Amino acid sequence: MAQLWGGRFTGETDRLAYEFNASISFDKRLFRQDIEGSIAHVTMLAKQKILTEKEKDDILRGLRGILEDVEKGRLVIDDSCEDIHSFVEAHLIERIGEAGKKLHTGRSRNDQVALDMRLYTRQQVQETDALLKELLGVILTVMEEHVETYMPGFTHLQKAQPITLAHHYGAYFEMFRRDRERMRDIYQRMNYCPLGAGALAGTTYPLDREYTAALLGFAGPTQNSMDSVSDRDYLIEFLAALSTVMMHLSRFSEEIIIWNSNEYQFVEIDDGFSTGSSIMPQKKNPDIAELVRGKTGRVYGALMSLLTTMKGLPLAYNKDMQEDKEAAFDAMDTVKRSLILFTGMLRTMKFKKSRMAESAMNGFTNATDAADYLAGKGVPFRDAHGIIGRLVLYCIEKNTSIDRLSLEELRAISDKFDSDIYEAVSLETCVGKRLTTGAPGPDAMRESIKKYKTYLAE
Repeated sequence: MAQLWGGRFTGETDRLAYEFNASISFDKRLFRQDIEGSIAHVTMLAKQKILTEKEKDDILRGLRGILEDVEKGRLVIDDSCEDIHSFVEAHLIERIGEAGKKLHTGRSRNDQVALDMRLYTRQQVQETDALLKELLGVILTVMEEHVETYMPGFTHLQKAQPITLAHHYGAYFEMFRRDRERMRDIYQRMNYCPLGAGALAGTTYPLDREYTAALLGFAGPTQNSMDSVSDRDYLIEFLAALSTVMMHLSRFSEEIIIWNSNEYQFVEIDDGFSTGSSIMPQKKNPDIAELVRGKTGRVYGALMSLLTTMKGLPLAYNKDMQEDKEAAFDAMDTVKRSLILFTGMLRTMKFKKSRMAESAMNGFTNATDAADYLAGKGVPFRDAHGIIGRLVLYCIEKNTSIDRLSLEELRAISDKFDSDIYEAVSLETCVGKRLTTGAPGPDAMRESIKKYKTYLAE
């Protein structure tokens, strides 16, 4: 098929240059958005009497036929045209004749591609948000079931203080909730329609841009025609948000990988989300968690690629902007697949509660509570800190824990210890008395869970 811009040229484009310039191989996934935008544009042109009702009806019939044929596989998008816009327009002309040549009235490929990419990204924002909400639902279910499942909390990858599994998962609930808020912010900021901006300076046709924007579900038209065709901020914001999502998934994956190790044995990953070794029959590898962790760099790369592409571009449109698509499409696909698989892995994962509690006790996570106990007996906290430090050293030498020492052993280090020390350093007490907002105590956690359920139901 002929190129739609060939009138200015007398010579043939070099084949390699044509292929280098063409985008049909990747922008073909925009066919729905391209046709949806064209339907709105033609509807507006007829409303403004720029097209007749007959021309409008013929064009809309042709566009809907192309859409249906592509969706049902009767029409294959091939490389006979350089981009999806040319493909749709060329097939429209082929199907309905002269009326099809009026499709592009009052429109440039610059504002057309800006619209297509914005429509596609808007849909991706919504789909990503829905997957984040599903993940949050799984996290909340685990929280509800494990308010009193004790485990060590860590700083510097060293056991610090006892917490609960619900509390640990709650931290990730907060992360992914912030991710959803970013999706909402991006959606609101990007939801303006660039169609009607033309190549960069609008058009002399009496377009009703507000009407077109309303037909496409936008809050309104963009306000500067040069910015309309050269803006990729919304896509950069989305890729930044996707990078943050992957960072959160990667952190979570890293912990699951550690918890799944033979040294920790906190969790059992379902067989459906694990693989074995080709040589070591005992192995059960957390491949999905590792791949999610690994693919994070891939999404970061898409963000850096687009930032680098955009950093030196003068106004308005430049062909460099065609490079906004391939890496972005890959990042969007990667994040959605990662969310789906990670959510499935989390939903089917089993927890070894006794092992987690044992780990919390053996790691002196109750040392701070023991110091607080002495402070409650009138010992200045700094002195209590030193006493418990000596007590921990004694336990290490004896290969035991604070709660397993006899009262005589405890009193040999400080005469302030009494029989109530054992209750004071139990996991139930250490966790249960932490009742401030956001703390791991059961009452505080149940209050957080109640708020989270309300949030997800909104």
